[in-house]
Amino acid sequence: MGKSLAIPDDPAPLDRWRADDVLEPNRDLWGMKSIASCLGVAVETARRWANDPASDLPVTKPMGRWFARSRELRAWRARR
Repeated sequence: MGKSLAIPDDPAPLDRWRADDVLEPNRDLWGMKSIASCLGVAVETARRWANDPASDLPVTKPMGRWFARSRELRAWRARR
């Protein structure tokens, strides 16, 4: 007997962040401009969050350039 694909009675709403997960692959983002764009904020706001350890923004700065993964940023933003 084949597997049936049941659709949940009450699926979670498709918000901006879930839509991004479905429609966009996980991308490597280099530079604060790309990171800010992914988060939907100004570059200065993203930079302030990145420099604030309390924000726990999932970014690193290997070789002197900011780096993040788009899926991790979207998950972080959804938790805030």
